Amino acid sequence: MPLSHSLARHPPHPVETIPGDPTCGLILACDHASNHVPDDIELGLPEGEFRRHIAYDIGAAGVTRRLAALLGAPAILTDFSRLIIDPNRGRADPTLVMRLSDGAVVPGNARIDEAGKQARIARFYDPFDRAIDAAVAAADAAAGPPMLLTMHSFTPFWRGVPRPWEVGILYDRDERLSAPLIAGLRADPAGLTVGDNEPYGGGLPGDTIDRHATARGLANALVEIRQDLIAAEAGQGEWAARFAGLLRPLMKGRA
Repeated sequence: MPLSHSLARHPPHPVETIPGDPTCGLILACDHASNHVPDDIELGLPEGEFRRHIAYDIGAAGVTRRLAALLGAPAILTDFSRLIIDPNRGRADPTLVMRLSDGAVVPGNARIDEAGKQARIARFYDPFDRAIDAAVAAADAAAGPPMLLTMHSFTPFWRGVPRPWEVGILYDRDERLSAPLIAGLRADPAGLTVGDNEPYGGGLPGDTIDRHATARGLANALVEIRQDLIAAEAGQGEWAARFAGLLRPLMKGRA
């Protein structure tokens, strides 16, 4: 986890693409990988707010990179904070640009007009979409339709109430990938409490899965891992290895 949203070095492109084997049958995406805000965008928040979950999914990028390396799978990660624009929302979603997030007012978003929103879509949202489209097209051309797995993390508490799950698998109507992942996690010797469409419900219209998997009929799932378990590198490695073990046979059989 970077010490500051402004101290870490970042490539000029708003998306990080990890090359992988297009024939492996799986594409990974991390929608909220970074808390980075470019110097020319002022959101008006104290530095400490960018260390919170409102700015990015803590630990998710580390798990995604490690999982991609273990599986040889292509991965696409954002390199911008979700406070700029949330690529896991539909273009018409009122929370696409958040004005208030978990008690924090975002001054730089409070009066954003339609032109400002469209500029952020073009600069950040569209490149993420295009990168996933390109990965899907390459995989499809090489070996047929791939599966899509998106990686997220969630807070241990919500409004003061502890969340009992270590991990959750979210999905809409398609259970080809979600069902075996849930079964495999529940069989884990660690005795995990696994959320089935928890801590959130699946099937958000216009989200990353909807745009890129459901619209194409691709097997898909959204992973949510509790942030205290993956905030450090050791936990990221542990969870990447766990998911790699579950995904390898599904990749071979194409769920």
